[in-house]
Amino acid sequence: MQKIIGVKMDDSGKIAYCFGSGIEYKVGSKVVVDTDNSFLLGTICFGEKEVDDLETSPATITRIATQKDLERAEENKQKAKRALEVAKQKVDALKLDMKVVDGVYTLDGGKVIISFTAEDRVDFRELLKELAGSLHARIELKQIGQRDEVKIKGGIGPCGEVCCCKRFLSDFEHVTVKMAKNQGLSLNPTKISGLCGRLMCCLAYENPTYEQVLAKMPKIGSPVKTPDGVGTAIYNDILRECVSVKFVSSDETATINVYDLSQISFENRKEKQNGLQNKSK
Repeated sequence: MQKIIGVKMDDSGKIAYCFGSGIEYKVGSKVVVDTDNSFLLGTICFGEKEVDDLETSPATITRIATQKDLERAEENKQKAKRALEVAKQKVDALKLDMKVVDGVYTLDGGKVIISFTAEDRVDFRELLKELAGSLHARIELKQIGQRDEVKIKGGIGPCGEVCCCKRFLSDFEHVTVKMAKNQGLSLNPTKISGLCGRLMCCLAYENPTYEQVLAKMPKIGSPVKTPDGVGTAIYNDILRECVSVKFVSSDETATINVYDLSQISFENRKEKQNGLQNKSK
């Protein structure tokens, strides 16, 4: 177990797990963080707590940000705008197949981190030379994904709200097509994709609840016992926890009735699987 402090980084909005430096920190406090020998500004988002071993080495909080640090950070924002424009001009001049997205200066102003997106690997050695000569600072070019680009730029999602990644998400959740299937959504990519072109992050929000309810419902096309006899399940209303059951009479006339889960019984897929496993033992 490790004791860490959560810091939301001002440059990316992501949460960095940090070691403290013996100082008592309050949630909401501005702090200076040492990440790979680069000093950046961040905001404490949760206090010290114990976590399992982390995949990456934690950064270190060096101090609480002073007024001078905050003023310098504002100055760096203005410098970053110029750096961004210079980088875009150089990329166009060199005809590189890459898109410059963002520029951030470290707190001391000695290094500028320029984020970009690209479909393939880019040889930017000449670009580094050009930028170093124009900006008179150390240059770090960082390739990011499409989801990171939207997180930086923001935008209005299909729901009419500002994108979740820009508003409050600190890290991206793993989202799968199965989550959309669980919710009965159209699998049309334009309907379930966000501005980044990837599956919408919000698909993961309610998925645990959908999976929990689906586990109690019959498989579509399977036989179901109801107060009116045995029929075939044709639709599961997950939100209402109801099942539409189809009955076919001897003259092939079809009738569809809707039943609450408490009114029907069926062979649960998990129970069937467990039964087969017990028999094999």
